Amino acid sequence: MKLPTTFVIFFIFLLFLASPAYGIEKQHYPCKDFVFYFHDVLYNGKNAANATSAIVGAPQWGNGNLTVFADAFRFGYTAIFDDPITLDNNFHSAPVGRAQGMYFYDSKKIFNAWLGFSFVFNSTQHKGTINFIGADPTTEKSRDISVVGGTGDFFMHRGIATIMTDSYEDDVYFRLRVHVKFYECW
Repeated sequence: MKLPTTFVIFFIFLLFLASPAYGIEKQHYPCKDFVFYFHDVLYNGKNAANATSAIVGAPQWGNGNLTVFADAFRFGYTAIFDDPITLDNNFHSAPVGRAQGMYFYDSKKIFNAWLGFSFVFNSTQHKGTINFIGADPTTEKSRDISVVGGTGDFFMHRGIATIMTDSYEDDVYFRLRVHVKFYECW
């Protein structure tokens, strides 16, 4: 039995349309989307009761001073933090978790940091962690860092976190708005 030529051509056309190389790539949308704020209060030698972060490493030209940055770009300084996370930008709002990790300043020419931290949740709303890592070109209005995994409610989630400096006060306080978009949810 011989198939009509038009049927064969139509079948080939359908195969062509079904191929992944044809047309526009599939648009990926987040499977979960959150906005959090984290508040960092750097220890300055006078605020031990309120501090949520501390400089733990300083370059030699900083004379080992762990309370004041000696350089405009803060090159060589390392800080650790245990900051409250809130759902709004009010420092006094009830925390929904903690941001725990470190950042270090890694450029002599621009204000740039490298971040490695986790959001740790243990509330009625969420339990588990979201893990982040990446460069933070601090002078940019918004910047993206990688969501590299999670535990508990966020088991193996991956995606992007867009961070923005929401507020800052000299070298003592800054607040980051973190918009977390998961592109892989298990």
